[in-house]
Amino acid sequence: QVPLVESGGGLVQAGGSLRLSCESSRRVNINPMAWYRQVPGKQRELVASMSTGGEINYGDSVKGRFTISRDKSRKRLNLQMSSLKPEDTAVYLCYGALGSSEVWGQGTQVTVSS
Repeated sequence: QVPLVESGGGLVQAGGSLRLSCESSRRVNINPMAWYRQVPGKQRELVASMSTGGEINYGDSVKGRFTISRDKSRKRLNLQMSSLKPEDTAVYLCYGALGSSEVWGQGTQVTVSS
């Protein structure tokens, strides 16, 4: 079973919105903590993170447009994306921690058309 599963990606027009979710396996105590995005040929970029204490950080390119949240069970991490731009097109990956180990989801594709 994949420990982190992302959902909610798709094709949207510029200016539109999408909501991504990352759900962690109930069998493993993983805390989903952040969203990253990856474009071929570029470095993986932090989109947004939320610490266990609730501290939130956003990448400069998404500030004011994206909102990260976590449900009370701490098993689902959400990313509300608004005012999407073509440059937001990427594979969005969920990142979590299992003890001192990093855990990544398989990613969900977000494509923003102009």
